[in-house]
Amino acid sequence: MFSLLPHLRVVEAAAFVAGPTGGLYLAQMGATVIRIDQIGGGPDFRRWPLSDAGDSLYWEGLNKGKQSIQIDLARPEGRELAVELATAPNGPGGDDAGLFLTNFPVNGFLSHAALAARRPDMITARIMGWADGKPALDYTVNAAAGVPDMTGFPDSGPVESDRPVNAVLPAWDLLGGAWAAFAMVSALHRRKATGEGAEIRVPLSDLAATSLSHLGFAAEAMLHGDRGRLGNDLFGAFGRDFVTACGARIYLVAITPKQWRGLVAALALGEAVAGVEAMVAADFTADEGARFTHRGLLFPLFEAGIAARTLAELGPALDGAGVTWGPYQTLAQAVQGDARLFTANPQFQTITHPSGLTYPAAGPAATLLGEARGAVRAAPTLGADTDAVLSEVLGLDSGAIGRLHDAGLVA
Repeated sequence: MFSLLPHLRVVEAAAFVAGPTGGLYLAQMGATVIRIDQIGGGPDFRRWPLSDAGDSLYWEGLNKGKQSIQIDLARPEGRELAVELATAPNGPGGDDAGLFLTNFPVNGFLSHAALAARRPDMITARIMGWADGKPALDYTVNAAAGVPDMTGFPDSGPVESDRPVNAVLPAWDLLGGAWAAFAMVSALHRRKATGEGAEIRVPLSDLAATSLSHLGFAAEAMLHGDRGRLGNDLFGAFGRDFVTACGARIYLVAITPKQWRGLVAALALGEAVAGVEAMVAADFTADEGARFTHRGLLFPLFEAGIAARTLAELGPALDGAGVTWGPYQTLAQAVQGDARLFTANPQFQTITHPSGLTYPAAGPAATLLGEARGAVRAAPTLGADTDAVLSEVLGLDSGAIGRLHDAGLVA
């Protein structure tokens, strides 16, 4: 945790990945993020993966460092309470409040118009499925954008050859959370200068379309049609998985001339590669595209060179030549034995979570050089901060808070 946003108070009403991720990033930069939770938990409170006792590891991972207030949102009085919380004025310490992060529907009791009617300088960041308001998940947007059709091997067999492959990683959700946090802080910067609020909409469909455009994928499809599946071949350059003499699988990449020269030298393939260059009239050092175009001739040379060496022999040779490579491993292997990623990574601290389990939890991915990391704070239990939020943010006294509990509006 860092203290870059110590005066921000963000109210979050969100579930699944994108919305909670945005709140997580803001909390990790020092903002106070207050989750509005339905009494008993929302639709993602028991989402897999689960602990042996049935607690959601997913939920407690995405909500680290936040506060939680449980409100009965099915009742008008509870909805009014949520609106009051989202639009509450800045605190006596000069808090920057009036910041609302959600993936609730555009139209409803927590619409931007409803909130801005209470607080004109309101900033609302709303993560959506489709820009027209139609619901969607990362996986359905990804399917519509054509990414799964580029994933997989071209020779997977007659039965499966036309079946697309969805990725496990919800890329558009993760981008959505990052974009919502970034846009909210940007809008706040403007509000400080002008007093203007903002309604920010971050549709997953637009994240997919714009990202594919930025990468040139969309233009490629417009000009040349669909790329087709390449398996593990790196498009436009030299890269693929290879197997060593000891059965280890590694991934090799050679994009720059330096990487290519180092790889050829490490495997002592200079003469063989020069023969292919002469055959096809290409300069593989200068032209990374030529390496891709003629990969069918190059791959067998590298397959044989790598298959003749064990990983223990190959690794130092590749490192010494400045080759970019990495071993394949399972996530279980990585979390148990990879010091760079997990076991000695300073981004992680071992804490006790709401499930009662104690295991390493990630702080912010960014590192501020010269600044100490604060403690990683666990996710709250549901409603852990209900009374404190009602008192500190809405100014309710103990009697008023007690009456809300008695009425079942909060928990």
